Amino acid sequence: MNREMRRLQAKEEERVKKKRADASRQPKKSKKDQDLSLMQRTLKFFREVRQELKKVAWPSNEELMTYTVVVFGMTTILTLVVFGLDWAFNKLIVNVLNAIT
Repeated sequence: MNREMRRLQAKEEERVKKKRADASRQPKKSKKDQDLSLMQRTLKFFREVRQELKKVAWPSNEELMTYTVVVFGMTTILTLVVFGLDWAFNKLIVNVLNAIT
């Protein structure tokens, strides 16, 4: 086996080790979660969602308005740019086709 094949084999072994390590890190359902009814699991899910939403750093009203204006402004500008390019290419192609015929 040459050096290149050994390197490839070593890399593949590292990938397999990393994949196994990543798989073992994933949280597994505890025995408690499996014993809960559908309704209890649903309620638990919504409780956890509420807890996570409390941790979110929500923007202030002023920031929200600023972001909204920026998004609408950029959307308008990009729409006009695309419209302009479409119109220009349309005129160019029509002129070229008229010149050919």
